[in-house]
Amino acid sequence: MSHPRTAVTTTDAPTPAHTFSQGVRKGPLLQVSGQGPVDPVSNEYLHPGDVRAQTLRTLGNVEAVLRAGGATFDDVVMLRVYLTTRDDFAAMNEAYGEFLTPRCTSGVLPARTTVMTGLPRAEMLVEIDALAVLD
Repeated sequence: MSHPRTAVTTTDAPTPAHTFSQGVRKGPLLQVSGQGPVDPVSNEYLHPGDVRAQTLRTLGNVEAVLRAGGATFDDVVMLRVYLTTRDDFAAMNEAYGEFLTPRCTSGVLPARTTVMTGLPRAEMLVEIDALAVLD
């Protein structure tokens, strides 16, 4: 049986600036596009130079798309974190744990990969995407 592929959209997360969906659902899979530290209302990039605050805002945007797709962080099996510099890892990791731990009521945190790379906007210190599996 073929599952239709549907876009997941919400006004609680930033409108994509490029040609992609905020999230895509196909069967039990929900892929959230990479989110950054953008205010969903103004589409302004927030917290320049503050990776901790950017991580919290970015995860909030991921959570909004998950919610729009019918998921929570307990449904997330994988998060990918992209940082512009290794120097930001400790602050990102602390904010990440602070955000995720209370939202993973099962006690099982998602798997994660962290990569250091260039990002599309100079003011972005972090970008995060998620893969969720819904029952």
